[in-house]
Amino acid sequence: MKKRYLILENGSVYEGEAFGAAGDVSGDLVFTTGMTGYQETITDQSYLGQMIVFTYPLIGNYGVNDLDYESHRPAATAIITADLAERPSNWRSKWSLPEWAEMMDLPGITGVDTRALTKELRQFGTMKANLVDQLPADTGEASTVITTAPRRYEPGETPRTYDAPDSHLHVALIDFGLKNAIIQSLNHRGVTVSVFSPATTVAEILAYHPDGVLLSNGPGNPVDFMDFIPKVKQLQEMKPLFGICLGHQLFAIANGAKTYQMKYGHRRFNHAVRELGSKRTYFTSQNHGYAVDKNSVATTDLVVTYEDINDGSVEGVKLPGRAAFSVQFHPDATPGPHDAAYLFDEFVTMMTEEKIGVAQ
Repeated sequence: MKKRYLILENGSVYEGEAFGAAGDVSGDLVFTTGMTGYQETITDQSYLGQMIVFTYPLIGNYGVNDLDYESHRPAATAIITADLAERPSNWRSKWSLPEWAEMMDLPGITGVDTRALTKELRQFGTMKANLVDQLPADTGEASTVITTAPRRYEPGETPRTYDAPDSHLHVALIDFGLKNAIIQSLNHRGVTVSVFSPATTVAEILAYHPDGVLLSNGPGNPVDFMDFIPKVKQLQEMKPLFGICLGHQLFAIANGAKTYQMKYGHRRFNHAVRELGSKRTYFTSQNHGYAVDKNSVATTDLVVTYEDINDGSVEGVKLPGRAAFSVQFHPDATPGPHDAAYLFDEFVTMMTEEKIGVAQ
């Protein structure tokens, strides 16, 4: 296999073997500790423009199939692995990971010491990096030249409606970079979903007569969406509202809280959070580089509902007296864990009670 080089902005260089598409790319270098779900991870729009380091040693062993997409194309800029399976073994597999990466114009590098690379990211935090086919004479200069223009998620045409069998509720889902699993989680509960761009006006959203509003996950800094904050304030007064990941951060900002950039974020499928009311612990799927500032929440009407067991960061908030809440983690987790899937049931109950109350 052809050599390929990963050059970090601090000057570190990791050599490996190329797979997937050819060409030099760049992006923010992040790591995820998930043991499975690499197809869902690579196509998760929350990873838009990021180069993903998989800490689990062997990636690609069950191939890629037609069903496990979170969006129709890869969102990641590149993938970095220690060991790559070229001959997958799974009855659902349609392509090997290297075949699919080449088909999707996604560059990758394998044979990298991902343990050492992850330790470096934990020490220095998320860094920009270049993935190149030829090592420049001056790696210091190359490490500061980011060749790929930053990307922003662009939602599709709106509205897009996904009907549920025996539908009894209708949700307006605001698309900041949504995962297919969110739509599926609602459809499975008899909820029809209409997907709207953040550019859609509140009047246009309400014209579809939704029973509730869901703010989706998405990539990047929540302050990039400050133009949507007034809409959150309006919508939470009119309809039951649920925020997930980026949507959680926007809900918190709309109610007076602040956010901050984490050193290296939370990206894994086994992240433990504590529900403060019951003191129960749940394992969750997470993917975010920003978080809600706990001290700032204390100055608002919001109440913290979940916290991270490892670092104490805010994992959920609610607005007392209103049918409005949010969580930082993904209750729609695919391939899992599914500990937090009950939050969709709570949202459904919230909308149903509101609907009955209006009818009376």
